[in-house]
Amino acid sequence: MLVRTLSALECTKVLTANRVGRLACAKDGQPYVVPLYYAYSDAHLYAFSMPGKKIEWMRANPRVSVQVDEHGQGRGWKSVVVDGRYEELPDLIGHKLQRDHAWSVLSKHTDWWEPGALKPVTPPTADSAPHVFFRILIEQVSGREASE
Repeated sequence: MLVRTLSALECTKVLTANRVGRLACAKDGQPYVVPLYYAYSDAHLYAFSMPGKKIEWMRANPRVSVQVDEHGQGRGWKSVVVDGRYEELPDLIGHKLQRDHAWSVLSKHTDWWEPGALKPVTPPTADSAPHVFFRILIEQVSGREASE
């Protein structure tokens, strides 16, 4: 097995080609990792969610990491890790352009809203828990690839 470091461009290609990663956030010294459906654009990962634990934790501590991987031939794989900052895109006049951009980037993909909108319990009414658009500003990216 040969392992090599991916260039920044190769990392960007992995982020662009994939839609699901694992989001790591932390609060009060406790880590939390969850799947994240995202779309990559302009050095940001754009996402959508209903309010819940991950949104609460990212509001408290905006420093996050996202890991994205893909399987290659045989035992091969690629893995990219993003270190970045959570930025909420509220439904306010000052954020309209970024929020519209997030919607545009995400909506290019089929059923983009389902992973962020569906919960395992009965969701609250739309008035009491509005959906949250957010993005992760990519501050650092690194990646590795393994091949046989």
